[in-house]
Amino acid sequence: MYNQTYYQSPLGRLLLVSYEDCLVGLWIEGQKYYMGKIKERPVSKETVILRETKKWLDEYFDGCNPSISRLKIAPEGTEFQKRVWRILCDIPYGQTTTYKAIAQTIAKQMNKSSMSAQAVGSAVGHNPISIIIPCHRVVGTNGSLTGYAGGLERKRMLLALENINLDSMK
Repeated sequence: MYNQTYYQSPLGRLLLVSYEDCLVGLWIEGQKYYMGKIKERPVSKETVILRETKKWLDEYFDGCNPSISRLKIAPEGTEFQKRVWRILCDIPYGQTTTYKAIAQTIAKQMNKSSMSAQAVGSAVGHNPISIIIPCHRVVGTNGSLTGYAGGLERKRMLLALENINLDSMK
């Protein structure tokens, strides 16, 4: 059974969803792909993992760098998407990477000569645990702030919160 609660953030209201003892979703209300692959209506119940997620978010929005490993997360997606999301979890707080760099990393992992940055972009865009799995830290090769399911203004807010210099970004 899926459980849900809400969290009021500086970005707007966030929907948090758990399944058993894992966080499976965190969406900004109104964002693209809201509720992701979840078809069953979650029950309004604040579980232990949802309370822990709220504490994590409190720390994050207070300008701290809480560890992702503190939370038991289980994003639902394809194996390729999960591979991309694991790489996102390794992007350090306060830093960015590019879709191309992630594609190159995956190509090496899969012993391929190349990988489509667009395929990576699609997986990043379908990240079901926004903010915690830091898809906002991925930018275009030319420094452009492309592709954030929650909207580019929210992406800017998250990057600024992490003290990332936005002056050179388009």
